[in-house]
Amino acid sequence: MEKLKKSKKSKFRTFKAFLISRFIFINGIISIVVLGLILAFLVYNSIKFFSSYPFFSFITGTRWSPTVNEKFGFVPLMVGSLEVAFGAIIIAVPFSVGVAIYIGELAPRPVREILKPIIEVLATLPSVVLGFIGLKTIVPFIKNFFNLSIGLTALSGSIILAFMSMPTIISISEDAINAVPNRLRNASLALGANKWETTYKIVVPTASSGILAAIMLGLGRIIGETMAVLMITGNSPRIVFSWLQPVRTITATIAAEMGETVQGGLHYSALFAIGLILFLVTFLINFTSDRFVNRIRNL
Repeated sequence: MEKLKKSKKSKFRTFKAFLISRFIFINGIISIVVLGLILAFLVYNSIKFFSSYPFFSFITGTRWSPTVNEKFGFVPLMVGSLEVAFGAIIIAVPFSVGVAIYIGELAPRPVREILKPIIEVLATLPSVVLGFIGLKTIVPFIKNFFNLSIGLTALSGSIILAFMSMPTIISISEDAINAVPNRLRNASLALGANKWETTYKIVVPTASSGILAAIMLGLGRIIGETMAVLMITGNSPRIVFSWLQPVRTITATIAAEMGETVQGGLHYSALFAIGLILFLVTFLINFTSDRFVNRIRNL
């Protein structure tokens, strides 16, 4: 009788494991299909633009003026996006990794239990709320501090995007640090290293792949953000190489102009074209980071 019960339990566990594995497999296939459909949708709606407007003029164009002169230069939008994203990463990474190291390795337990929920709550704040806060605090500060005529600049966008990406980078980096086996810490301490030496010579290098993945996810959040940069970067589609000047990003352009275009027109197709390029750039960043993370794990 007991053997029969064990046999039934074993069959049930096998069937349960089969269902779980099939469910995960089906979800993976669905994700790939949805991603392919999104790509096909972007390509389909971009064909009219690329067939009517010279591709080289689009990629190398330095002027974005679709409503007046029908000039669709992609360079100002790309430069604005890169300036804001690069500035945000420079600001966010040192602070985020430092906070993750403090929470994971150095903070007392009561402090850790207070900080972690606060950081996780910050990650849930809507981007439009953060954009409004940046509009009322960061923008006036940048204007007064640098004595500018307007505070809607690339630096303002970088600061608010850095703040938005920090909870993601901190949480995932802290999880990667906590995943480091304690035997490595104990071995380092047994050899005479102090707590700080163990942290930056043993723990951080071991968790580097997870920290890198956290940074890339934060970068993905930065590149794909729309509302905050639409509100506080000035939306000026010009080529400027200064963080103290207004800029316009790719995402802000799509959000600002999609509602003003005639469906099926050249301007409408142009917005899908820059959306397609944004999709490809994001995919390339994620693919490159995944390869880099795997290479670190195999060392």
